[in-house]
Amino acid sequence: MSVIAPWLAVLLIAAFASYHRYSLAVFAALAGSALVACGLLGAEPTSLAVAAGLLAVVVLPLLITPIRRHLITSPLLGFYTRILPPLSATERTALEAGTVGFEGQLFSGKPDWNLLLSQPKPMLTDEEQAFLDGPVEELCTMVNDWEITHVHADLQPELWDFIKKNKFFGMIIPKEYGGLGFSALANHKVIQKLASVSSVVSSTVGVPNSLGPGELLMHYGTQEQKDYYLPRLADGREVPCFGLTGPWAGSDATSIPDYGVVCKGQWNGANVLGVKLTFDKRYITLAPVASLIGLAFRMYDPDKLLGDQADIGITLALLPRDTPGVEVGRRAMPLNSPFQNGPVRGKEVFIPLSQLIGGEEMAGKGWQMLVECLSIGRSITLPSTASGGSKMGAVVTGAYARIRKQFGLSVGRFEGVEEALSRIAGNAYAISALSEAAAAAVWRGELPAVPSTIAKYHCTEMSRQLVSDAMDVHGGKGIILGPQNYLGRAWQATPISITVEGANIMTRSLMIFGQGAILCHPFVLKEMKAATNPDRAQGLRDFDRLLFGHIGAAISNAVRSLWFGITNAAFGSAPGDAHTKRFYRKLNRYSAALALCADVSMLTLGGKLKFKEKLSGRLGDVLSQLYIICAILKRYEDQGRPVADQPLVAYSVIDAVHKMESALSTALRNFPIRPVGWALWLLVFPFGRRATAPSDRLGRRVAALLMSPNEARDRMADGVFTTPCANNPAGRINSYLTKVVLAEPVERKFLKAMKDSHLSTLDFEAQLDEGMRRGVINAEERRQLEELRVMTIDTIRVDDFEHSELVAASSLKGTGAVVRAA
Repeated sequence: MSVIAPWLAVLLIAAFASYHRYSLAVFAALAGSALVACGLLGAEPTSLAVAAGLLAVVVLPLLITPIRRHLITSPLLGFYTRILPPLSATERTALEAGTVGFEGQLFSGKPDWNLLLSQPKPMLTDEEQAFLDGPVEELCTMVNDWEITHVHADLQPELWDFIKKNKFFGMIIPKEYGGLGFSALANHKVIQKLASVSSVVSSTVGVPNSLGPGELLMHYGTQEQKDYYLPRLADGREVPCFGLTGPWAGSDATSIPDYGVVCKGQWNGANVLGVKLTFDKRYITLAPVASLIGLAFRMYDPDKLLGDQADIGITLALLPRDTPGVEVGRRAMPLNSPFQNGPVRGKEVFIPLSQLIGGEEMAGKGWQMLVECLSIGRSITLPSTASGGSKMGAVVTGAYARIRKQFGLSVGRFEGVEEALSRIAGNAYAISALSEAAAAAVWRGELPAVPSTIAKYHCTEMSRQLVSDAMDVHGGKGIILGPQNYLGRAWQATPISITVEGANIMTRSLMIFGQGAILCHPFVLKEMKAATNPDRAQGLRDFDRLLFGHIGAAISNAVRSLWFGITNAAFGSAPGDAHTKRFYRKLNRYSAALALCADVSMLTLGGKLKFKEKLSGRLGDVLSQLYIICAILKRYEDQGRPVADQPLVAYSVIDAVHKMESALSTALRNFPIRPVGWALWLLVFPFGRRATAPSDRLGRRVAALLMSPNEARDRMADGVFTTPCANNPAGRINSYLTKVVLAEPVERKFLKAMKDSHLSTLDFEAQLDEGMRRGVINAEERRQLEELRVMTIDTIRVDDFEHSELVAASSLKGTGAVVRAA
C-alpha cells in the first residue's frame, strides 16, 4: 500500500470531521481507526508510525483539558488580553443592547434551518385586522396627497382629527393607558398601507409609534409619568416629537453638545432640584406641531448635588412645549414631502428631575435607553414605508405598462421596459419579505439590532431603485406633477428615507457588519467577556472552551467553503421543496464563506478593522443578502409554498446571490493584506465566480406577473390601498387591468378590421358605428371598446395648470416673508 496512504487517510478524515463539525474526540477515534485499517491493508510501517505519532502529539494535549489550559490556553489568553481593542462604555452598551435571532446562525457557517422554519408565522389578531379594514381603509380614502403636498403643505384638519380620534398615535401604547395595544406586526401593516397612498401620512403616524416619548415611557418611565402622559399621547391630546439630531453631532448621541446642569430652580411655584438645559436640535419630525418634546442631552452635576459623579452622561427628558425658554423654530421643507419637521432650541431651560424619563434613577442611562429602543422603531417605520410604496409602485406600474401602448403594443412588451419591470417585481418582493421579517422579529419579542439595520438600509435602497425604474416606465406620466401623478412625490421623497434614522452610507459601511461581526458571532463577544472576567479562573475556563470551539468552527468553515466552492453547493442536505432546496444550499455555502472571512478579517486586522469601512461595507452586504434570502424563503414557506410565486422567489434570490458574490469577490480582491486575500479567494472561489444575474427568460416571467391578473400579483398588492376612488389614481389604474386584458382580443380584432376593411372615418365613435354596421363588432364588444378608451385616457392623463397657480410663493407677495438658513 502506498506510503502516502496513512497521511491521505488522516487528511480525508480531518476534512470529513471538520465539514460535519464532529468533536476532537470523534475525529481522533475516526483517524485512529483509519490508521489501523491502513496497517491491516499493508501500509508502509514507517509512514504509518510517523502519522500515528504525529496524530498523538497533536491530539492528546488538546484532549487533556488541564494540559491544554496550562500549555496553550493560558498563554493565548494573555496575548489576547493584550491585543484586545478596548471597548468604550458606549460601544459595550450598543453591543449588549440587542438580542440575536436567526441572524446569529448566518455567522455560524452551518445554519440550523429548523430554527428559521419553526418560527411562528406572523399573524394579526382579529382586532388588528379590523382596524386595518376599518379606520385605516377609511383614512386612506380621505387622503388626497396632492392637497397635502402642494396645496396645504400639511395634513388637512379633518385628517389630523381622524388620526387622533381613532388613536393612530397610540397604536403601541397598552390598552390600560388608553392606547390600542397593537403588536409590532400591526404597526408594520398600518404604516405599510398608509405609505402606499401618502408618505406624509405614514411618517406622521409612524413617528409617534417609533422611537420617542411613547416608546421610551413604556419601557423606562416612572409610574407617575406613564399614568399622566401615556393616555394623553394615546388619544392625541399630546403630539410628541423627539430631539436627538443636532447641527454639530448629527444623530450621534454619544457626542452631542447639548447639556443640562443640575441645579435648583422654580417649577410650578416651588423651588425644586432639577436641570438647566441648553440645546439646539434640528430635523425633528413633528416638532412644529408637537406639544411634548423628548430630548437627549448630556447631564452634568458640577456641584455634586446628586452624588460624587460630575459627568452623569447621556440623559433623556420630557419638555412640555410651553416650558419657559423652549423655542420651536420655523418649519423645514423636506424635498416637497411636507411632513412636519423643524428645529427645537433652548437656553438655560429649567425642568425638575421628575421630567427626566424614568426619573432621577435613569439619569445617565439615556444611551442605553436609546439603543435598546432604536432597533424597534428602525425595524418598522422606514422598512414598512418602503414596502408600502414599493408594493403599490409594482402593481400600478405593471398595470400601466399593460394599458399604455406604443406602436400598437403594450409598452411592457418591449424588452427594455420588461427588464425594468422584472427588477421592480423582484425588488418589491424582497422589500416586502424583508420588512415583514424585521417587524416579525419585534413581534416575537426580540430586539433585532442587526436585522433592523439591514432592513432600514436595504429596504430604502431597493425602494430607491424601484421608484427610479417605475419613473422610467411611466415616462411623461411620472414627471408631470399634479393630482393624477402618484409617482412624482415618491421620487422626491426617496432620499428622505435614505437619510434619516442613520444615513445609509454610514449604516452600510460601519453598522451592519461592524455590529453583526461581534454581536451575532457565536464566539467573539463571549470570548471578549471571558477575557475580561475579574474571576481569572472562571475566565480561563470559559475562554478555553470558547477558543477551541472557535478554532474548530473556523477550520470547519474553511473546509466547507472549499467544498461548496468546488461543487458550487450542488450537494448536501437542505430543507425546502424541489424549487427552493438549491437556494438553501447556496445559503450554506455563503454562510460558511462569511464566517470564514469574518474570522480571518478580525484575526489579521484586529482593531484596525473598524477603520476599513469598504471591507466592512462589503462583508455587511454579504450578511445582508444572506438575511434577505432567509426572509424571502421564510415568507414563501409561511404562505404555503405558492407555485405562482416561484418565479418571484427565484428572481429575488438569484439577484441577491449575484449581489452577494459580487460583494464578497470585491472584498477579497481588495483585502488589505494581499496574501491573505489570495488565500481566502482560493478557499471561497476555487474555480472563480459562478453566480450570474437572473436570466432574461426568468425576468420575462416575472414581468408578466405584474402585467396580468393572477394570484401572485394579488399577494403583491395585499396590504396596500388599491381601492379605486377619486383620490387614488393608482388604485383606479390598478383596477382597470382585468377589464383591459378582457378587452384586448376585441381591440385587436377591431384594429385589424380597420386596417383590412379601410373604414371610411377617422373619428373613434364613428368608427365604432361603422364597425357595428359591418358586423365587425357587436353591442357588447362596442361597450368594451368604449370602456377601454375611457380607462386608457384616465391611465395616461396628466394635469395642467394656469400660470398663476404655479408662480412660486405667489400668496406671500407683499407679506415680507423670507426664507432663512437654520
